[in-house]
This record gives sequence, C-alpha cells and structure tokens, in this order.
Amino acid sequence: MLDLPGFADPNKAVNISNDVTIKKKSKKKMGGFHSMNLSFQVLKGVTNRGYRQPTPIQQKTIPLILEGRDVVAMAKTGSGKTAAFLIPMFEKLKTRSAKAGARALILSPTRELALQTLKFIKELGKGLSLKSSVILGGDSMDDQFEALHGNPDIIVATPGRFLHVCIEMDLKLTSIEYVVFDEADRLFEMGLNEQLTEIVGRLPDFRQTLLFSATLPKVLVEFAKAGLSDPVLLRLDVETKLPEGLKLEYFMVRSEEKLAALLVLLKFLMDSSKNQQTIVFAATKHHVEYIHLILDRSGISNTYIYSSLDPSARKINAAKFQSGKTNVLVVTDVAARGIDIPYLENVINFNFPAKAKLFVHRVGRCARAGRLGTAYSLVAPDEQAYLLDLHLFLGRPLSIVTSTNLEGNIGKISRDLLEDQLASLLVLEAQNADLVAIQKTLDNAYKQYLRSRPTASSDSNRRVKELGLDVCSIHPIFRQVEELHRDCLLEKMKTYRPQGTIFEICGKNKSVEYLTMKEKRAAHKDKIDNHKKLLNDKKAVPTVQPSPKSVLADSTSKDINDTFRNVIVPKKRHQMDVLYKKSKKIKTEDEKVFIPYAPNDQHTELGLTVNNFQNEASKVQMDLTGDSEEAMKLNRSLKKWDRKKKKMVTVENPLKGKIKTESGVWIPATYKSNRYAEWKDRTKANQNHGNEDEGEEVRPQLKAKRYTHWAKHNEKMERKQRKSEMKSMDQIIKAREIAERKKKRQKKGKKGRKHKKK
Repeated sequence: MLDLPGFADPNKAVNISNDVTIKKKSKKKMGGFHSMNLSFQVLKGVTNRGYRQPTPIQQKTIPLILEGRDVVAMAKTGSGKTAAFLIPMFEKLKTRSAKAGARALILSPTRELALQTLKFIKELGKGLSLKSSVILGGDSMDDQFEALHGNPDIIVATPGRFLHVCIEMDLKLTSIEYVVFDEADRLFEMGLNEQLTEIVGRLPDFRQTLLFSATLPKVLVEFAKAGLSDPVLLRLDVETKLPEGLKLEYFMVRSEEKLAALLVLLKFLMDSSKNQQTIVFAATKHHVEYIHLILDRSGISNTYIYSSLDPSARKINAAKFQSGKTNVLVVTDVAARGIDIPYLENVINFNFPAKAKLFVHRVGRCARAGRLGTAYSLVAPDEQAYLLDLHLFLGRPLSIVTSTNLEGNIGKISRDLLEDQLASLLVLEAQNADLVAIQKTLDNAYKQYLRSRPTASSDSNRRVKELGLDVCSIHPIFRQVEELHRDCLLEKMKTYRPQGTIFEICGKNKSVEYLTMKEKRAAHKDKIDNHKKLLNDKKAVPTVQPSPKSVLADSTSKDINDTFRNVIVPKKRHQMDVLYKKSKKIKTEDEKVFIPYAPNDQHTELGLTVNNFQNEASKVQMDLTGDSEEAMKLNRSLKKWDRKKKKMVTVENPLKGKIKTESGVWIPATYKSNRYAEWKDRTKANQNHGNEDEGEEVRPQLKAKRYTHWAKHNEKMERKQRKSEMKSMDQIIKAREIAERKKKRQKKGKKGRKHKKK
C-alpha cells in the first residue's frame, strides 16, 4: 500500500507525544450589544450611531429593562444613560402602530435636554418606522395638538406643557407602556412634584417606569415607592476618578515658553528629590523627539517611546526607565498604554489633554498602591477651557493662587527662572542647526494636532474669561520669601487708588474746586460704596464649583431599604461597604433588657421638639364661612398681620384660581382654556373622529385657510402641480396622444440626420 502524503495508514496506530499541544481556537468574549438579544434593526441603529462597547450603566440597565423590571438608576451626565433607556425602548416598540396611540413617554426637566433626546431617537431609530414628537413649553400649542392627533409612538416632553396639553385635550394616556423620568432629581428640584403626580395618575398601572438621576434625594425615593412596582436600584455612581494620594498642580505658561517651563520643572524635581521617576506626556511623536534632544543637550538623562518606534527600541527604552537607569521618560498617549510602573512618583503633561478621561488615564499611572504622587500640567491660554472641563468632570473646585489665596494649585512659574532657561534654549539653537529644522516639523505637526483636537464646551470657554487665570500669582512650589514680599508690594501698587481726586489733593481746603468735589462725593456716596463693593467681590478668589448643592433632603439607608428590595452596586463599593459594616462597633446592650437613663420622649415632654403639635396648632387659625351675603363679604375682607410687610393684609383663598384634577391635585385654572376645542373647530379635526375606530390614522387639516391674494395664488399653483394617483379616461387618452407625438418627432429627427450623412 502506497504512503500518500497527508493520509495515515488506518491499520497502524498513531502515537501522539506529550510534547505536542493542540491549540484550540479561543472564543471571543461577547460582552457587547450583540449579547443582549437585540433585533437586527435595533442593533444596526446602535452600530451606525458609533457605539461599540456598552458603558457600565448600559451593560447593567438594558438587560433589566428588557426583562420588564422597573429601574431606578443613578448615572451622571456623560455616562450613556440616554442610550440606556432608548435601546430597550426600540426593542419593545419595534414597529409603528398608528391606531394604538403613544406607547412611550419621556419626561425631561428642560427643553434643551428634551431636544437632545429627540435627536438621539432619530439617530438610533433611523431604520425603524417609529414616529416621535416633542411637546415643549414656549412652542405653538396648535402644532402640538396636531402632533398628538397623528398618534406618535414616542412622546418627549417637559412636564408642565405636557400636563397642560393633557388637560386641554382630556387625554387618558391608557396606551402608554414605557415611561422614563430623565434627570429625575432635577425634575423635583424645579418644583414639578404636583405635575409629575398628576401625570402618573393618568398613566395605566401595567406600565414600565424608569428613573434616571444623578442623586437620590428622599423625595425621589418616596416617589419611586408610590409610583413604581418592585423597582431595582442601580447605584452605579462614578468611581473615584483619581487616587487619594495624588496631588494636582497647574502652571499657566505661554505656548512658546512651554519647553523652558518643562526644563525648570524637571531641574526642580531633580534637585528637590532623589531617584524619583517622571513621565512626560506630549501630543505627537515629533514633540517626543524634540523634547528628547533638548533634554539630552541640557544634561538631563532621559529616554523616549512613541507608537511608530521600532518594537525592540521601545522595549529597550522602557527597560531603561523601569530599571532606574534614566529617571525621565517622554511618551505619547498611544505608546503609554502598555507601560506599568508601580513606583512612579511624577507625571508631567507637556500638552494638556483635550478629554478629561485621557487626563485621568495619564495621571492615574502614579500614586498607586497607597503611594503618594504629583501630576504637573503646563497649561497654555488655548488649553484653559479644557482645564475647566476637567475640574467639572472631577467634581473639584478650582483654587487659583492670588495675593489673598497663597495655597492654591493654579499659578505661574517665576519669571527669573523662565528667562534663564529661555536664554539657554537660544544658545542651544544657535549651536545646533538640526534643532531649527526639527522645530519647523514640530510646528507643522502641532497644527495637524490642533485640527484633530476636540473643542472644549462653550460654557467653559465663556467662564474661563471671567476667572482670570492669566493674572494668577507665582505657584507656591517656586515661591521664595523675597518673591512673596515683592509680589505683595507689586499687587498693592497695581491696586492703589488715592482717596481723593486731583482737585482735592492739589487744591486748598477752602477753594471752589475742593468744596465742589466734596459736595459731589457726598451726593453720590451710595453709588461709590456700591462700586467699591463690586470691586471687592471681583477680587475674591474665583472658584468653580462642580454643581450646585441640591435643595432636596437626602435619603437615608432605611428609606432605600424600605423601597428597593434589589440594590446593585459596583463590586469595589460592595467590598468597601462590607468592610465598613465590620468595622462598626457592635451594640452590647439588649433592647429588651436595657433601660436608658432618660425616656425616648423626653424632649417632647419638655416642649423642645421642632415640630411639636401644640406649637404648630397655636399658629393655625380657623375661620368659619358665613351663612349670609353680608357674612360672606366680611369673610372675603378678613385681614391678618404680615410680619414682613409690617401691616395688615387681606387673607387670600389658597385655592383661588385653581382647579381640581381627577387625581385630586389642585393646579392653576389657566391650564384649561378651551384652546383645543377652538383648534378642532378651526381645522375640522372633529370630522375625522369617526375613522379612529376603524384603525385609520387621523390626518387633520394642517392650517386654517388664508383669504389673501397671494394665498389664493399659491393654492392655484399647488393644484396645478399636484398630480392625482387615480387618472380619468380623458387624462389617460391625452397622455397616450402626447407620447405618440413625441415618438413621431423622434423618428423624423433620425431620418433627417441620415439624409445629411449621405
């Protein structure tokens, strides 16, 4: 039997040695949107939008929503919460249903957020046939009546206007299946409790309700307890973004002085501390090469890494830095992702990152495992807005170094130190011609980098101008005692203003000019004092708070445990909670046996409680309604003493000008103005009510007719341009005759061309 290559003899046994290992194909981990059992159209919209991997809030929330659970999720802005409730909504609704009415309702606190949500709906649901409409305050109510008559599948609205439209149209909202309260804490902070309660009262009991909030106040917990059925609480708060032992220091420098500032900073670190390792992050590989050459010529031992560097060279340079042969490593963001130095002390941002997450990624490489570390950043004028975006993202206030605030972390480098390094750089460029050629390449590379750099938020660009970061004082790191006195003296000289004008200082006390200015000053004393007060307020240390404190009361752990049976928290946080519980002191007393020294109601018996019934009842007055016309008039003119106004004021009925809704809530009577009935009569929308039972979509007349000259002219032109789908016999015969004439003309034209050729 011939031995064929590739085929073994079946009669012979084949022994596989132990050295040979069979490699199995590793299965790819499917943790993305593909593993969520989404339909093809929904998944296509997600991928077209640019989503590749779900964010933590999306990964935890979407499966729970698809199961039909009511969810309360704590998520901050920018965490992907909009897609977290839109993707399962598209999966539940899928196709258009004209006769069912609105099936999803999304309530937003502001019109900007509502419009942003509508934009996301159009982008994510591009391949679906769902119809959406927006109901916002300030827009035309007639257009909103028309939009709701079109039976949209999804309604995005603000609570005030939506409730107004519901009362005007007497909507029952029985077809709503999916309700989302976006930024729920802001909805309650804006005082929309009654509107939300009334809207929830109109919704059916079998709905699915979702609440997304950045905080969890007590009002929100009570609302979830009353309006949601067995909700799941997702406490996916943003984890601590920066290590606890990390200090942040910022230096305001001009773009052309950045290299000199870097040299000043590195020499300071080398002198002040020994064997501390430092990573310098630059924007492009050209920056890395240029900084590497400058540091070599300046006598600072360093190495460098960037993405297009040879792999063996990258490995060698990284080993040099990790082994401690060099204390400075210059890298780009792409090359720095694979580097892990557990004992790194300092990070320097030569080019400030445009994204806050990129900053966290850079500086998070130091101060690990409980060690201390410092992140230094050189901030140019065109990068100051990104600094403000970063601190809003981190939730930290800005602390600018001024003459009054000497312990800030945003300051300048001493001018003397910068001048020395600038002079040394000029000498280096004069001695080395190759540095000048590299600098031209560097400038071109930086222009390309600026094109790809995302822009900072418009709010940060506006607020940076008000902060005055350019006028900050010298940073505490580089400040000396002599410089401190000098800065204080210069600051006083800049802000010195004499008490009097030139007429008062140079003139005599009894002169006409002196007396005139004194009278003028006395007449405008109030305005002068107000102006001085404004100047003092501007001189105060400017700070940027991450967000205003909530005016709502915080919820307690007891409120959360009573409302939510299932609470999902991050693993790290769960471990910390367990450790915290273990560290608590165990109560040694037994409640059944232990007798306290003072009774529980001691403060109540002494009358020291805040909300005591006797104290509250003493402030209440009860007025009986009169049973005659005179008594009724007298009751209307009752007055009481107003402490603020210091006079008697008429007691107004608190329910005056309000109406009672179906759920028993009193709302302003201006909501009901019969505008919907007038709109129906004007647009003949009531004629189409008979077709609603047959499942046909209601299409009311768009606008009322205008009887002006140009309106009639436009209507005639529209009728001429309009073509009916069903043609009459005459129209068909006429179209055929026109087609035959065209064919005859074409034949004649062809014959004429042939004769000319001959």
